Amino acid sequence: MAQVMSSEIIGIGPHRFKMLISRETIQEHLLQVADRLREDYRDKRPVLVGVLNGCFIYMADLIRALNIPCEVDFIKLSSYRDGMSSGDLSLTKDVDMDLTGRHVILVEDIVDTGKSLGFLRQHMQDKNPASVVMTAMFMKHCFTAVGSPVEYVGMEIPDEFVIGYGLDYAQQWRQLPDLYALVEDK
Repeated sequence: MAQVMSSEIIGIGPHRFKMLISRETIQEHLLQVADRLREDYRDKRPVLVGVLNGCFIYMADLIRALNIPCEVDFIKLSSYRDGMSSGDLSLTKDVDMDLTGRHVILVEDIVDTGKSLGFLRQHMQDKNPASVVMTAMFMKHCFTAVGSPVEYVGMEIPDEFVIGYGLDYAQQWRQLPDLYALVEDK
């Protein structure tokens, strides 16, 4: 059975997705985050640490829009047992560079449960940086910060399962430039 691909609905039942946010709207909000970060980090030469895998599209767009001297590294956590549910958190790839005295900007694609925030922030703090902040392109309405704020958020989204703009379902759909939400089949 072929997958349905249109600008509004993609996939096949029971995993069909409807467009939620256009690429133009995403880019508009990304530029606002980049403007704030550029102002706050203009003379600090930050290290952007991307949280793999989903961050790569947001991080690439952000660095281009930021357009200040910076360095890049990546970290990877494993937290998903299957395509949609959270499992136990573990570090599978650490940063390669020394972060002592550096200004670190953690780059996440989405904050939903917030389960990884405290872990990531503490892990970075253990590396003795000058500062650690976090940016996420998307943050779900259901998220409530308990000691782990997200200082730079692109946009708040509904508490729905989403794909596109780096976010996936079973390692598929990351390439979509728009954000799509799961359609509940009745």
